[in-house]
Amino acid sequence: MAINHLFSTLQLGPIELANRIVVAPMCQYSAVDGVATDWHLQHLMQLGYSGAGLVMVEATAVQRHGRITHGCLGLYNDDCQMALSRVIASARRWAGPTKFGIQLAHAGRKASCNVPWQRHGHSLAADEDPWPTVSPSALPFAADWHTPVELSRSGIQKVREAFVAAARRAVQIGFDVIELHGTHGYLGHQFLSPLSNHRTDEYGGSLENRMRFSLEIAASVRAAIPDSAALGVRITGTDWVDGGWMPEDAVALARSLKAIGVNYVCVSSGGLVPHAKIPVGPDYQVPLAAKVKRETGLATRAVGMIWTPQRAEQIIAAGDADMIAMARAFLDDPRWGWHAADQLGATVHCPPQYQRARADLWPPARR
Repeated sequence: MAINHLFSTLQLGPIELANRIVVAPMCQYSAVDGVATDWHLQHLMQLGYSGAGLVMVEATAVQRHGRITHGCLGLYNDDCQMALSRVIASARRWAGPTKFGIQLAHAGRKASCNVPWQRHGHSLAADEDPWPTVSPSALPFAADWHTPVELSRSGIQKVREAFVAAARRAVQIGFDVIELHGTHGYLGHQFLSPLSNHRTDEYGGSLENRMRFSLEIAASVRAAIPDSAALGVRITGTDWVDGGWMPEDAVALARSLKAIGVNYVCVSSGGLVPHAKIPVGPDYQVPLAAKVKRETGLATRAVGMIWTPQRAEQIIAAGDADMIAMARAFLDDPRWGWHAADQLGATVHCPPQYQRARADLWPPARR
């Protein structure tokens, strides 16, 4: 019998994933002042029994002004924690072996903007309740966006403390995985790239200095959470712009994160500047993940336009990544994991209420 790589288990630091399928973090823009709603309840419950080994909760702001939009999730106060605890407890009830993770984030200069279905790609106007934004340098994302305030050293410390506090809240909720958002043009990425970081202090200039912000946060979070929780970082493989962040930089960052005790990286790209020419297409980011995995040995997740079970299987089998993350595929088909298992001859968890839809599980006496 042929080996099924996609549905093999994976030891991710202290936790074991039942398979290599990951539901990528997807902003839902449906929170109220950072607080999860019934939308998140139904959304994460159905993804919890999708057959994926790991479900990642969307980018969740560690500070109120770190939200991308008014509708973004947060984990910066008791109300946020209480609502998300309810959601995750309900989702876990039917999820079987599926693990849950949360992506902690700060939008930096890309905060205070509209939700995608309301003036997509525009910062909030004066009559839309905008808020001040911050960044390593006072450089706006685009000419018609808010100009951010350059973070002071004390401001940097407060952001770092906010990540630690949110990570502790996430552990209290019961998340198996804590992931730090370091790409797509948000605050961590803004410090990393020379396109957005023009500082002349210890947080700017050389690659070592530009990585300092991200590494300090990762080290602080790793020290604050128990050994039973896995820690990951979503990193940028490239800015897709000359003079910006490059794949070799991603390798250097991943090596340093590994030394801190980070258990994996998810390799994405782009989002830092609006004029980047990104060659979006099937598997377009897989070579970036493959390079990081090959040169660092750190567990690596590939993401971006990976649609079919057969292609996901090929990527894992080739050693280009250890996990495959999908977003739109699961929005289109919340049972993607079930169907992938059917096509590849594997088995996945299915709630008993739905087992009659699975030929391999119905009637129950056949189990």
